Amino acid sequence: MKKTLLTLATVAFIGLSGQALAVDDAKLVKIGSKIYDRAFGRGCGACHDIASNPQLAELIKAGKLDREKFGTILKEGKNGMPKAIATIMDVKPVKKAELSEEEAIDAVYAFLSK
Repeated sequence: MKKTLLTLATVAFIGLSGQALAVDDAKLVKIGSKIYDRAFGRGCGACHDIASNPQLAELIKAGKLDREKFGTILKEGKNGMPKAIATIMDVKPVKKAELSEEEAIDAVYAFLSK
């Protein structure tokens, strides 16, 4: 009986811990917005809101840039785009929310998808 109660208590604790740490969708979009506005000190839009550069929100909404490829580009860079993940991870709201790299990428992707 004690073993069963201990097991149930452990499972409940783990389940509740995961819920407490999870970032809801609205908060993820808000953090994504802050990343987009603050990364590289001037924001992603300094380059990506210029007509001659890739329009990220349009590409994502049109289904031309999926989450996996988006994440790869942020981690590895592409053409004139530098590796951005380290800069993203330095944005204060990312640090405050203690997001992983994947969660930070999800946040930017969620913001651009809205």
